[in-house]
Amino acid sequence: MNATQIFSIILTAILTENFVLCKFLGICPFLGVSKKVDTALGMSVAVIFVMLISTAVTYPINALLNQYNIGYLQTIVCILVIAALVQLVEIVLKKYIKSLYNALGIYLPLITTNCAVLGVVLLNFTNGYTFGLSMVNSFGAGVGFMVAMLIFAGVRSRLETADIPEGLKGLPSTLIAASLTSVSFLGFSGVVEGIFG
Repeated sequence: MNATQIFSIILTAILTENFVLCKFLGICPFLGVSKKVDTALGMSVAVIFVMLISTAVTYPINALLNQYNIGYLQTIVCILVIAALVQLVEIVLKKYIKSLYNALGIYLPLITTNCAVLGVVLLNFTNGYTFGLSMVNSFGAGVGFMVAMLIFAGVRSRLETADIPEGLKGLPSTLIAASLTSVSFLGFSGVVEGIFG
């Protein structure tokens, strides 16, 4: 594991393999919690934490499952681990950061079913990453989630003051803005390929 490989994995996870804007995973919190920058940031930090911890916990469990030829239980085990970790995050936020807990509302327990969290864990197994590279990829994916959330929170704050036709107000303008934000990330694929290709 060298610095170029680490940088390549992080840059790819943030820009060209962004779980929200390129793989379209984790759309529920992306659309639901991105109205304000502070809640988007809080949700992103919680997702990064859950991604890192779930990767750290599921990696040895996956090795154990493969050792006993029961790798088909991989998805179920990952979901159970992620659900337990989200409960831990929820308890900590409720006790120590009550304002963020209230701001995230129903979207905090939805990290359990956030496909981006499950996706990064399973992608680490599929790509055959070592433990260290899995943690790097999970961190990069979490930062990519944060970048997408913060960019879109900024876009949505601009939408509130924009003069939008009546028929496009609300969800239609939000979905149009989300699609344009997603399209903007397509240009990064050529940049990353040019650097590491």
